[in-house]
Amino acid sequence: MGKGPGLYSDIGKRARDLLYRDYQSDQKFTITTYSPTGVAITSSGTKKGDLFLGDVNTQLKNKNITTDIKVDTSSNLVTTITVDEPAPGLKAILSFKVPDQRSGKVELQYLHDYAGISTSIGLTANPIVNFSGVVGSNLLALGTDLSFDTKTGNFTKVNTGLSFANADLIASLTLNDKGDTLSASYYHTVNPLTSTAVGAEVAHSFSSNENTITVGTQHALDPLTTVKARVNNFGKASALIQHEWRPKSFFTVSGEVDTKAIDKSAKVGLALALKP
Repeated sequence: MGKGPGLYSDIGKRARDLLYRDYQSDQKFTITTYSPTGVAITSSGTKKGDLFLGDVNTQLKNKNITTDIKVDTSSNLVTTITVDEPAPGLKAILSFKVPDQRSGKVELQYLHDYAGISTSIGLTANPIVNFSGVVGSNLLALGTDLSFDTKTGNFTKVNTGLSFANADLIASLTLNDKGDTLSASYYHTVNPLTSTAVGAEVAHSFSSNENTITVGTQHALDPLTTVKARVNNFGKASALIQHEWRPKSFFTVSGEVDTKAIDKSAKVGLALALKP
């Protein structure tokens, strides 16, 4: 664990990554190559039915400046320039997408032993202003995440979060959607040698009075192959296997099954079979 509380986006991140990251109903591959000058080129492809979606990301590093240039199949060009440590604990990020003229954004991040702050502003006439801050330590942290629309004068996002962590357990509690959604998550490392972990998330919507419960696990079959599985209270079960076939190059296959739909089909089939 790091020394400080990190950023607000770190609250509940380990559980979110375990339960949602890399899950999809299609095949995906990622290939990363390095040139002799240190330029990293990452190609990603996803097969969605008869469609194939891909993108190419080029990363260039020069001292403390990193430039990422990404092109996707929709001809969008996304550029991100990151400056690490222009001052102690500070990171500056400039990003924009072509041809979207309203996508420009400047972000500043500051990490301290007892605080983490991130603020960003859009490069438009009436920008969206984002601010998040966390205070505490690597064991206990409390934070908030806000977005303000200068055009309408309204807050578009108001979130708060609390995180507790020790050597093998991370728990978090967040209140999102302007107080409408309360979420609690849990991540536990069972065996660090095999990357075996379990996690769970419980979310309650006050407006719909609906609860969503998701539990999942992961395990490394070998140093290069990981399997994950999850299920929620609506009967959706998902699983994936991811293999790193070369450094930073992955092949991922995942799938999802609606167990309640299968159960209904089985009951209909049984009823038809028993019908005289």
